[in-house]
Amino acid sequence: MGFSLAWHIVVACLGVGLPALTLIAEWYGIRTGDPAHRLLARRWARGMGVLFAVGAVSGTILSFEMGLLWPGLMGTYGQVIGLPFALEGIAFFIEAIFLGIYLYAWDRMTPKRHLLTGLPIVVAGVASAFFVVCANAWMNQPRGFTLRDGRVVDVDPWAAMLNPASPPQTVHMILAAFMVASFLTAAVYAVAMLRGRRDTYHKAGFFIPFTVGAVVTPFQIVVGDWAARFLAEYQPAKLAAMEGVFTTGSHVPLTLGGIARDDALRYGLEIPNGLSLLIGYDPGTVVQGLDKVPRSQWPAVTAVHWAFDVMVAIGLFLLLMAAWLLLWWWRGRRGNRELLDQRGSRPFLWLAAIAGPASVIALESGWCVTELGRQPWIVWGIMSVREAVNPAPGLMTGLWLVLIVYAAMTVATVYVLRRLATHAAVPLAPQEEDVERYPVV
Repeated sequence: MGFSLAWHIVVACLGVGLPALTLIAEWYGIRTGDPAHRLLARRWARGMGVLFAVGAVSGTILSFEMGLLWPGLMGTYGQVIGLPFALEGIAFFIEAIFLGIYLYAWDRMTPKRHLLTGLPIVVAGVASAFFVVCANAWMNQPRGFTLRDGRVVDVDPWAAMLNPASPPQTVHMILAAFMVASFLTAAVYAVAMLRGRRDTYHKAGFFIPFTVGAVVTPFQIVVGDWAARFLAEYQPAKLAAMEGVFTTGSHVPLTLGGIARDDALRYGLEIPNGLSLLIGYDPGTVVQGLDKVPRSQWPAVTAVHWAFDVMVAIGLFLLLMAAWLLLWWWRGRRGNRELLDQRGSRPFLWLAAIAGPASVIALESGWCVTELGRQPWIVWGIMSVREAVNPAPGLMTGLWLVLIVYAAMTVATVYVLRRLATHAAVPLAPQEEDVERYPVV
């Protein structure tokens, strides 16, 4: 399940963020009359269609795994968390319908009307992410039911879906999806520009997604702080694992790195009073440690702590990249297109190329924090993973089968996307007949 989620979440993020990037490129092309932007939008749209199909396949596999691998969870609480999955299915079909219209109506609608057909794709993609993450948030803050003699009664699906963890967790995930889609797309064009392709087409392919990612990043930092404060109140054991806090107290330092050993986080770099200041803006703020939790309920502290540190470090790196872009543009006073013609742009482009894969690593690290930090619970404080998982023998065979299937899907997806990028010409709409001079990327 963990492997399937780790694979699917990257494709899902591209499905959420890439439609918005495509619409921005198309809108700018309509507004300025620049055919390069509309051609860019058409090429992104083709990739968007491929990724949507692949995401549908991997999402279907996950839906089967929910029932096959976790019969204790779904058999007991399926009626509680069924609503967000049903609503996600509706959003998925809306997205599929309008994606079909968007892809096949380029030369059958006026440009402005065609642009409008893409808006439901963006809305439905964000809605899908919201509903799915609400289900995961419920696992962190279960609400909307009563346990009576071991049976679930008085189910309130809306209260379950809109639980206290839903706001910070859904916002954090949706912003992360836009960041991954933006920085990963920009990285492709950063590499192309490092190879000397600095025409209008490639500059637009870089600056549109990178600017979106740069704008989203500061908001994500703020939301991440909000999520950490939420954990301090609602899931203090997870926060203690994230920060390696073993003993409850005030004036708690913020520790970077380190290894959990002998009920302490050792070999890390400590910032005095740092965690207490971050949680309560006061060095005297009391932070609950793992000493308040039975040892049998401790997460894997070192793994959770390092995943959290990696996520935060990459987030700060992306924030610095956003600040570099802003400072560069402000000092240049000549606009973004001229900036990348300067000789000093190569270090920036190298780091921008690294930012794409780095954003994916931050995404995966964040989900490791969310899932590993909840251990040993699958439903926080109510049902353990051991109670929920399928006890049948032979499940390892399923793991090898999943690995083979996902390996095949990875190869096929990369192959198709490369074919689209380097061999398959994009049919031109009548208003785009003068863009054949732009190379395919």
